[in-house]
Amino acid sequence: MRDFGALYLLPVPLAMTPDAAALHAALPAPALAKARELRHFVTEQAKTARAVLKHLCPSVPLRELSLAELNEHTPENALQSLLDPLLHGHDLGLMSEAGCPTVADPGAQLVALAQQKGIRVIPLIGPSSLLLALMASGLNGQRFAFHGYLPVKAEERQRAIRELEKESSARQQTQIFIETPYRNLTLFAALLQHARPDTQLCLATDLTLPGESIRTHRICDWQRLPVPGCDRRPGVFLMLASGACARRAR
Repeated sequence: MRDFGALYLLPVPLAMTPDAAALHAALPAPALAKARELRHFVTEQAKTARAVLKHLCPSVPLRELSLAELNEHTPENALQSLLDPLLHGHDLGLMSEAGCPTVADPGAQLVALAQQKGIRVIPLIGPSSLLLALMASGLNGQRFAFHGYLPVKAEERQRAIRELEKESSARQQTQIFIETPYRNLTLFAALLQHARPDTQLCLATDLTLPGESIRTHRICDWQRLPVPGCDRRPGVFLMLASGACARRAR
């Protein structure tokens, strides 16, 4: 049987331009050590990845590292070629723009293909903005669902908010979703307009960064507070409808 390399899922700091300190805070020592052994990478954006790799592998010239891109512009028929290092016995690191690969990230396509081919996939420990937000929100951590991005069109977004709120109440489930940072305020305003007054909403921005803010209030309370400073800041939205209380582990 042919020996394949292993596909390592390499988390990176949630900062868009991380420094060495941020990198060491994001990854534990064993994960850093393994990541430094890699010479082949698939990245969402090569420019951002180089900024990480400069600190991750300071003794290795960037020109000696192989970087291929996988993002929303990558055609499906190009996925196979991204696995070439693995098929030739080399380990490969998969990196997202920020945080954990494959979660709200196009890297999931590559992992699916690797699984189909029987290639070993190894996730490394690192920051997940979704789990960090859920941990600190005070909302239900026993039942939750991540929905990615809500619709951009106002009517579709309104319908989605009400459907998620209904599901949250019926299933006692925290609903988690994200938005492109420059549309955060638009989504926040839509939630205040269309969600029920007693629904709880957590807004978590700049997680793990100096300006980190994680605040949970009922919609009716948010409506009385100043507009949060979430514009153009990476954020996570979490919603828990009334009647859906967090269950404590026994």
